[in-house]
Amino acid sequence: MKAVIAHKPSKIETLEVVERADPGEPGQHQIRVRLHANSLNYHDYAVANGAIPTAEGRILMSDAAGVVEAVGPDVTEFAVGDHVVSLFFPYWQDGTPPHGNFSHVPGDGLDGYSREVVVTPANWFTPAPKGWSHAEAATLPCAALTAWRALVVEGEIKAGDSVLILGTGGVAVFALQFAKMMGATAIITSSSDAKLEKAKSLGADHTINYKTETRWGDAVQQWTGGRGVDHVLEIGGPGTLPQSITAARVGGHVSLIGILTGIAGNVPTLMMMAKQIKLQGIIVGSRRHQQDMVRALDANPGLRPVIDRTFPLEKLADAFRYEESATHFGKICVEM
Repeated sequence: MKAVIAHKPSKIETLEVVERADPGEPGQHQIRVRLHANSLNYHDYAVANGAIPTAEGRILMSDAAGVVEAVGPDVTEFAVGDHVVSLFFPYWQDGTPPHGNFSHVPGDGLDGYSREVVVTPANWFTPAPKGWSHAEAATLPCAALTAWRALVVEGEIKAGDSVLILGTGGVAVFALQFAKMMGATAIITSSSDAKLEKAKSLGADHTINYKTETRWGDAVQQWTGGRGVDHVLEIGGPGTLPQSITAARVGGHVSLIGILTGIAGNVPTLMMMAKQIKLQGIIVGSRRHQQDMVRALDANPGLRPVIDRTFPLEKLADAFRYEESATHFGKICVEM
């Protein structure tokens, strides 16, 4: 089978397409999946370009979708022909997170899914939403589940709530779609007016260009009549967190998801304390969360992922270069 691997130290320029042995038939509690698509996340990019060190010869990519080709003894949840989607944290089945690092994430601490066939424990996958393409389903494990957990699981969003979403990448666009699905008001930021227009077409109630409106936290307060928003999806990190706290209402919920502006910085602790903000780090979610999300998507067939562009598996390096350009809106996928 074909696979794309990283060399150590990893660089996008040195990613290699190789032939690997077929993994064979599934054993007890395992399934064999013919993979048809991956989607790119910032985490995958960080591994591919060496920002996150990994093992020599690591097979990349955390997110994948495909078709079950065979099931092992005692597997009852899946049958041959089922469409399935992988888990970002395969060892986090339910409950609280079992670990606070990426040592058990495919494409990082474990071999991932930039390959044509995989044999894994059956509970490393969930059903894909009914009627979705493989590329659409592959967008779910990291980006969609992060947005779902931030808003639905931890944020307990309800109709009438307000949400501030930073950026227009994969997590942000899913957050916009989930917010509207749940009956919330959504504000989204970007440095691109063209991307903001696309966000409006997806239902964004208000948009802010943070290049021209540099004090966008104050702008959110003004737009909400001085109340602030119930939820903030904080994707920028330390460079944007102070304004996100400004934008939040008293008692609001800020989901810290990204570190695009760095890994450390000053936090306005007095304002955060005075506003009684709940600041929570979010890294994807559990299998149970993904199962719940898929059921919600099956109940809302009008919601489909926004896929900006698709590449063949052999051009995974080109897909990462496109991600690096930051011109995409939504998700980037590769197909086998």
